[in-house]
Amino acid sequence: MAEPSFDYQRIMAIVAHPDDVDFLMAGSAAKWSSEGREINYVLCTSGDTGTANPDMSTDKLASIREQEQRAAADVVGVKEVVFLRYPDNTLQNTIPLRKDIVRQIRRLKPEVVVCGNPLSYFTPWGLNHPDHRASAAAALEAVFPSARDYHSFPDLIREGFPPHNVQEVLIEAYSNDEDFVVDVSGTFELKLSALKMHESQVGTDPARLRQFEKQLREGYSRIGIKIGVIYAEPFKRISIL
Repeated sequence: MAEPSFDYQRIMAIVAHPDDVDFLMAGSAAKWSSEGREINYVLCTSGDTGTANPDMSTDKLASIREQEQRAAADVVGVKEVVFLRYPDNTLQNTIPLRKDIVRQIRRLKPEVVVCGNPLSYFTPWGLNHPDHRASAAAALEAVFPSARDYHSFPDLIREGFPPHNVQEVLIEAYSNDEDFVVDVSGTFELKLSALKMHESQVGTDPARLRQFEKQLREGYSRIGIKIGVIYAEPFKRISIL
């Protein structure tokens, strides 16, 4: 397998929580932004329940995690981070969520959308979060047909957001069904730096961070071997007709 060609200039990632997008594609985002492409992130929640600390309020954690995500996005050259601020841990693929995602697709006009896999219950790191599946399903249904169709959400037309056609979707893939593998050997250190910005999630303990980094290097090197590179990020590529 060789790294496929990729000629698009505007890429949008749609995920559930802060840090999801950095696991998903921070290496690719850094590579593409360095090539002059525009990268934007849309986060459905602000991760406000992602703590075991009973003394941490959800409002405070949301603020912390938004700051961490913005810092991580700066590391890899992302243009804009949008927070939809739906409640964490109870995300559902609803029509209001889909509409909010459609608004951002029509506003930012990505040629490519990157998201999770709505069917994935398991990952290399264990069980998949239900919010990940919900955000992925909403993203895909926003891309097709809602962002494309003129009569979907007519109030968005009145807001000044006409239909937009996304040309391709890249879906997270961690099995043997990936068919779009991005060589991130040159930007993998930036991916690690972006992930380490999420201190509320990965912590600051040096031993824990070393183990975290070791696991990431091993996981992404196994993907890189498939295309003969050091590190790579895997996706399933779908064209929108």
